[in-house]
Amino acid sequence: MSPSELLGLPKNYSAHGGQVDHLMDVVHWFMIALFVGWTIFFFVCLFKFWHKNNPKASYHGVRSHLSSHIEVAVIIIEAVLLLGFAFPLWANRVDEWDKVKEMNPVRVRVVGWQFGWSYHYPGLDGKFGRTDTDLISDTNSLGIDYTDPNAHDDFTDSTLKLQVNRPAVLNIGTKDVIHNYSIVPMRIQQDAIPGKEIAMWFTPIEVIETSIVCGQLCGDGHANMSGSMEVVSEADYADYAKSKSEAALKANTPAQ
Repeated sequence: MSPSELLGLPKNYSAHGGQVDHLMDVVHWFMIALFVGWTIFFFVCLFKFWHKNNPKASYHGVRSHLSSHIEVAVIIIEAVLLLGFAFPLWANRVDEWDKVKEMNPVRVRVVGWQFGWSYHYPGLDGKFGRTDTDLISDTNSLGIDYTDPNAHDDFTDSTLKLQVNRPAVLNIGTKDVIHNYSIVPMRIQQDAIPGKEIAMWFTPIEVIETSIVCGQLCGDGHANMSGSMEVVSEADYADYAKSKSEAALKANTPAQ
């Protein structure tokens, strides 16, 4: 039985998510044990030290060292959680980065703004065109420099579309304040920091349509800052990327 699922955590859809779920379950079981233990201790104290049973105050204090032993045990368990589960999970994610870059991942620039998300795809050439904040306008919300040959087949979308069973590398950024790009079914999130692009990566393992939320309070429209994500088959993604890229190439290539 999974405490996380009982508390409403949705199904995992990423390759690394099982490790995250396992860690959360271990933490939940530990917190349940602490809750039950301290609740029992509370009622024992209520009964044992009831004023009718102890009409005269004791000035000697507690002589037993049981509470100290329990506190040490809690510290040891917390250290095991950190060193035995959290650190290895983090180290595994760091070590995977070099492997992911060699696996032809889907690459997307994710740009947050008050209050939504925009996506910049590199097109079929796999190369992002240059961007410049001075080029941002009503018709070019991400400031893509279409004079750069690498940008001719770049395209943008309001929906994140990825391929199942293929690693995805998302470069997370923002045009204004700090946001947080959070995909709960993928068990991953990343802060969007002004002036920076921070890569996060994961591998979707099932086809899904889901929502993306902002996990960082970012203004009065924060609660409505959500987006859409679709994980599709290899064939569907190939058709999507090809049609979008060819349309962008036709629109952005200078006339000869």
